[in-house]
Amino acid sequence: MKYKISYENAVSNRGNRSRIRQVMRRALNGEELTIGFLGGSITQGSLSTKPELCYAYHVYEWWQKTFPKAHFTYLNAGIGATDSQFGCARVDTDLLAYHPDFVIVEFSVNDDPTEHFMETYEGLVRRIYSSKDHPAMMLVHNVFYHSGSSAQVMHSRVGRHYDLPSVSMQSTIYPEVVSGRIPNREITPDDLHPNDDGHELVASVITCGLEQILNDLDSQEPAEKPYPQPLTANGYEHCQRLSNRNAQPILTGFVADPEPQNGITDCFKNGWLSSHQGDSIYFEVEASSIAVQYRKTIALPAPVAELILDGDEAHPYLLDANFDETWGEKLQLDTIMEHGPEGKHTVLIRIRKTHENDQKPFCLVSVIAAR
Repeated sequence: MKYKISYENAVSNRGNRSRIRQVMRRALNGEELTIGFLGGSITQGSLSTKPELCYAYHVYEWWQKTFPKAHFTYLNAGIGATDSQFGCARVDTDLLAYHPDFVIVEFSVNDDPTEHFMETYEGLVRRIYSSKDHPAMMLVHNVFYHSGSSAQVMHSRVGRHYDLPSVSMQSTIYPEVVSGRIPNREITPDDLHPNDDGHELVASVITCGLEQILNDLDSQEPAEKPYPQPLTANGYEHCQRLSNRNAQPILTGFVADPEPQNGITDCFKNGWLSSHQGDSIYFEVEASSIAVQYRKTIALPAPVAELILDGDEAHPYLLDANFDETWGEKLQLDTIMEHGPEGKHTVLIRIRKTHENDQKPFCLVSVIAAR
């Protein structure tokens, strides 16, 4: 490693290490194990020159090199520009369906430092930690290198509540960037996404935390505490993501997207499309919180839709597919109702405005019902 950082500050929460120690003992015995990662663009590997140079793959390689008798499967469920609220909706299909033994969760630069995202993050943590395979978990807190900002404060409250091992870039890499000992442009071109050196540095913070656990493997570890009651209202632990694979809404002009999905990062598939003003799609859902996902595109102009919740035509919610950024298309997630009345609700999405030269149809990707 070409850079020196304060690895003694890597661990932001020691947590209970019994699950990770159990995975390590299984690895020493030569078992087959799955190492999983769930997060945003940094986990996906954004700005690494090839997938094998992202932090997640480096951590996977650490497991391989440290436990040569074991057989490991690499599972990267990172999707750029997504947060822990979407993580709650997709964790079953994108992560838990593959029975991971060890999971890293990384959303601290995708979530905002708000009570809402503390709740969605807790829902995700609970969904993973209480799943039938009882995977070991480590929380990873990345940071914006120009400001030091992240959702770590809120996420750390969840980590401490569930006694989970956690590591932080805010207390290791960021101070070296602020001091100038690590020039920021040597590890990140945009003060967020690491380049190859940056990914290697992030991985080293994580593996430092893992090595601490490995070096202490033979000592006595306290048993896990009883599973705690939720820290928040916990309205996101159980989500249903409605797409054209599992839902049959009433279509008036909208059509199901016929194109197959090419991996989880091909994230605008399995929804519904429309290009005509007045077209609509109608859902009935059981929920207390409702969100909608649609494509925002830089191919302008694009249609604008409106969402009518429970027939309230006087208060439509606009879904504008026009994206005023330049970095690419975004899977937009808008929360329409949070902690509303539990029970059946109706969701009508209707194309409100089109243009003669629209470049792409309106793409409704999914409706997410949480309760």
